[in-house]
Amino acid sequence: MANESWGLMPYVSLDTFVIPHGGKYPIFILGLLIYFVCLFSNVTLLAVIVLHRNLHKPVYFILFSLPLNDLIGITAMLPGVLAGIITENNRIPYPLCVLQAFLLHLYGGGILFILAAMSFDRYVAICMPLRYSLVMTPRVVVCVITLVWALDFTLITFLFSLQTRLPRCRSDIMNVFCDNPSLLKLMCGNKSVNNIVGLLNTAVMQALSVSVQTFSYVKILITCMVTRRTDTKKKAVNTCVAQLVILIVFEIVGTFTILSHRFQNVSGDLQKVMGVLIFLISPLLNPLVYGLYTSEIRNTVLRVLKNRVFVFV
Repeated sequence: MANESWGLMPYVSLDTFVIPHGGKYPIFILGLLIYFVCLFSNVTLLAVIVLHRNLHKPVYFILFSLPLNDLIGITAMLPGVLAGIITENNRIPYPLCVLQAFLLHLYGGGILFILAAMSFDRYVAICMPLRYSLVMTPRVVVCVITLVWALDFTLITFLFSLQTRLPRCRSDIMNVFCDNPSLLKLMCGNKSVNNIVGLLNTAVMQALSVSVQTFSYVKILITCMVTRRTDTKKKAVNTCVAQLVILIVFEIVGTFTILSHRFQNVSGDLQKVMGVLIFLISPLLNPLVYGLYTSEIRNTVLRVLKNRVFVFV
């Protein structure tokens, strides 16, 4: 069995939720509604940033990557889970499983790096307001965005490339979607290198993101404590609270999910639900949080609604 080639095992089987009788269709409809809400809100946020020149600023060009990343994550995960629920078919082609896992890990790393880039932009804007236009030039902004995506893509690609050296000898995944740890359990042979690289990848992503954000927010906090300007403090609250809310919620759910797999008394269904929530929270929260706390986005959206919708009333 250990020598069986990939070509002989074109499909893998995913685990499923234990759904009470009669609950399949309500859960599917709820999940579909959540997916459409995420699609609509994040696409709207992207469109607002692109179409309105008052938002053509460094902070919003960096912010543009966040809903784009959210769309990648939720589209890679939720439609497949919903299809499995409604069709009760938990088989998925192995190449598609690998693609799903790759995109989901790209999404996870993307959140960390994008939030770090946004925190640095806010540090420059609040702590060095007179030099902001000199530091955050269009070239620098392009370099920051390119670095965010290139670093994320490189780390995830290297992680997944290590799996090609191992033979695949199993076809059952104990999760409702594909991810790297689940794929690694399908492999036979010495997996120590994969495990070490996986831990290093996570450590590097977390260390880089947390270091940049900690530095930025500490500097911002010091600036707010020293300055007497209320506009500086208001800018810090309006822009930084949104990012901190998203980061904290994402880290709490992610940490709980990781720890839940280390304890045997945590139910499998709870683990699956928490795993799904990681990919739902950011796409649901980001448009709402940035709409509430970022006055320029909020005012632009309200102006569009007033001009395009309420004109017919």
